[in-house]
Amino acid sequence: MECSQQSTTSNQMAEDEPSYDDNATVNRRIERLSLHLNPIGKPHHGGLDLVQCAARAKMKVNMKQLSIYMRGKYRDDVQQSVYDYFNSKPELQTPIEISKDEHRELCMRQLTGLVRECGIRPLRYVVEDPSKYFAILEAVGSVDMSLGIKMGVQYSLWGGSVLNLGTKKHRDKYFEGIDNLEYLGCFAMTELHHGSNVQGIQTLATFDPITDEFVIDTPNDGAIKWWIGNAAVHGKFATVFAKLILPTHDTKGTSDMGVHAFIVPIRDMNTHKALPGVEIQDCGHKVGLNGVDNGALRFRSVRIPRDNLLNRFGDVSRDGKYTSSLPTINKRFAATLGELVGGRVGLAYSSVGVLKIAVIIAVRYSLLRQQFGPPKQPEISILDYQSHQHKLMPMLASTYGFHFATLHLLDIYSEMKKTHDVQLEGDVHALSAGLKAYVTSYTAKSLSICREACGGHGYAAVNRFGSLRNDHDIFQTFEGDNTVLLQQVAGDLLKQYKEKFQGGTLTVTWNYLRESMNSYLAQPNPVTARWEGEDHLRDPKFQLDAFRYRTSRLLQSVAVRLNKHSKTLGGFGAWNRCLNHLLTLAESHIESVILAKFIDAVKSCPDESSRATLKLVCDLYALDRIWKDIGTYRNVDYVAPNKAKAIHKLTEHLCFQVKNVAKELVDAFDLPDYVTRAPIGMQATEEAYSLYTQYAGF
Repeated sequence: MECSQQSTTSNQMAEDEPSYDDNATVNRRIERLSLHLNPIGKPHHGGLDLVQCAARAKMKVNMKQLSIYMRGKYRDDVQQSVYDYFNSKPELQTPIEISKDEHRELCMRQLTGLVRECGIRPLRYVVEDPSKYFAILEAVGSVDMSLGIKMGVQYSLWGGSVLNLGTKKHRDKYFEGIDNLEYLGCFAMTELHHGSNVQGIQTLATFDPITDEFVIDTPNDGAIKWWIGNAAVHGKFATVFAKLILPTHDTKGTSDMGVHAFIVPIRDMNTHKALPGVEIQDCGHKVGLNGVDNGALRFRSVRIPRDNLLNRFGDVSRDGKYTSSLPTINKRFAATLGELVGGRVGLAYSSVGVLKIAVIIAVRYSLLRQQFGPPKQPEISILDYQSHQHKLMPMLASTYGFHFATLHLLDIYSEMKKTHDVQLEGDVHALSAGLKAYVTSYTAKSLSICREACGGHGYAAVNRFGSLRNDHDIFQTFEGDNTVLLQQVAGDLLKQYKEKFQGGTLTVTWNYLRESMNSYLAQPNPVTARWEGEDHLRDPKFQLDAFRYRTSRLLQSVAVRLNKHSKTLGGFGAWNRCLNHLLTLAESHIESVILAKFIDAVKSCPDESSRATLKLVCDLYALDRIWKDIGTYRNVDYVAPNKAKAIHKLTEHLCFQVKNVAKELVDAFDLPDYVTRAPIGMQATEEAYSLYTQYAGF
C-alpha cells in the first residue's frame, strides 16, 4: 500500500539522519505526521494525469481520435468488408419474424455468400492470425448472432479441431474443403449425460486391428451426442470425441486410453443422406440462435479409417500399439482441451460486441427520451435522472474495460499460438476461462437492464433487446459453464498461491501475488484508510491496490478454510463447502485484471483529450466496483467510514460526468446504424422516432 511504503520510507530516513536536540526531533516528527493526516498531492503517474471533475462543465472529447484508438487494426479492413457486403444484400438480412427452418436456410446462405461472394476465407486466420479471425467473427455476429455461431462451429470448432488436434495429413486433406464450405462440419463433444465433465463422456472408439479401422459406438442413450451445431441439417463431417479403446492380450481384453478426437463422416457427400450407422435427430426450436441447426447424433458400429484419428497428442500404429509424447491420460486430455481454448477467447470477445450494441441503443434512447421535469419547464432527458445514470453509466464504463481486457486476451492468445510457450499457455487458459465467464454473465444481466432502461419501446422486437438477450443467453453455458470456469480460475489462483510460498515461478497473470501479497495481507494502514481526497481516490495506484488487496485477502482466507475443512470433509467436500467463496475469489481476480488492463490502455493512449476521457471512464469503473463491495473493505478496516462516504459521493459525480459525454463514448464504438439496426438507437436521434413509426406502418 502507498501509505505503508511512505511510512516505512519515512522511518528509514529518520533512522539515517544525524541526531539533533530533542525539540528538533519532535518538530520533525510532528511535521511528518501532519503530512500523513493532510497529504500533499500525489505525483503524476506517466500518462495518467488526473482529470479534474469538480467543475460541471462538459469535458471536451476528441471524437475522431477516441474512435481511432478504439477501432482496432481490422476495423477499416476486413470488418468493414463484412458490414458493406451485408448492407448491400438486403435479401441476406435477417427479418424480425422468421421461422426456425427459414432462419437456418438463411443463415447457410449468409455464410455461403460471405465466403464465396465476399471472399472472406477465415480458416487460415484461426492459426496464423487469430486476432483477425476474431475481428471477422465479431463483425459477422453483429449481422446475426446465429451466423456468428454457425461460422464459429465451421471454422473455430470443426476446422480448429482438425488443424490443432490433427497433423499434416489431416491439414492437407481437409483444409481447402473446410475453408470453402464443401466440407461442412460439426464438433461433437457434448453428450446427453455429460457436458462440462468431458472426461466422463461414454462414446467409444474401439480399434479393430484386422480391418485397420476404428469402430464408433454410442453404448447407451446417455452417450448420444447432443446440441451439436450444424448436425441437424447441414453438416457432412463431425469431430467426435470418444474414449479410445485398444484390444490387449491380458485378462481385461481392452485398454481405455482416454478421450481422443476422430473425424467421422455423417452424411453422404452427394445425396446428403445420413450414412449407414449414423442416426441424426433435430434438437428443435431453442430459446435463441435458431439459425443454428443443433442436432443429436447416435453411432451404431460406424467404421472409420485409422487415419481419421486426430493424432497430434496420441497415435495408434497398424498393429494396434499406442504412442504419445505425453505420459498420462490426464496430460493428454489437458493438452487436447488446451488447444480448444480459442472458443472461450472468441466468446469473451464476441460478448463484448453484444454489450456494445446494447449499450449504444440504451444510451442513445435515454438521451432522446424525455419525461417529466421542473414545474412549467420543458421535460428532461431520462438520462438526466440519477437513477438512470446509475443503471447505464457504470455499464458503459465496464464495456470500455472489457474491450481493453479482451483485446489483451487476444494478444496473448495470438502470441501463444506463435510461440507455444508453456507458461503463456497456462496464463491464456486461466484468463480466457475467467474473462469468458465474467464478461458473458455481466452482458446477460446488462441486456435485461438495457431493455428495462428503454421502457416499453425496449420491448419491441425491432429494437433488438429480445433477440440479443435470447441469442446471447447460451454464451454463459457453451464452451464451458461459467460456474465451472470460475472454479478453474480459483483452482489456478490456489496453485499459484502455493507456488508463491514455495518459491516457484508464477505465470504472468498472477505476478501481483508474488510482488505484493505480503503487503496486502498486512494490517490496513489506519492513515490511508481515512484519506478521502479526490486526487487520492482517483489515483490508479489506490484503485488497483484496493482491487488486489481484496483478491489477496479472499485467496488467503479461502486457503485457510480449505485446509481446515479438508481434514473432516476431504478435498471434494471442502471445495464444495467453500464454493461460493471460491467463485467470489475468481471474480475478484478477473476484475483486478480488467482494471489493470484498463489503466494500461489509458496510459498508452497517445491523444491527450482521449486519454483524459478514458481516465474519467476508468475511474468510474474502479470506484463503482469498490463501492459495490464496500462492505468487504469496511469489514477489514481497509476503508474508514468517512472514506466510504467519499467514494460513494465521487462515484455518483463520476456517473454524472460520464453522462455528459455518453453520446461521444458510444459513438466512439463506431458501429453504423445498419449494424446496430434499432430505430430507437439511431445515431441521428432526430430520426429515431420517425423511423420507429414507419415500422409500425405510419
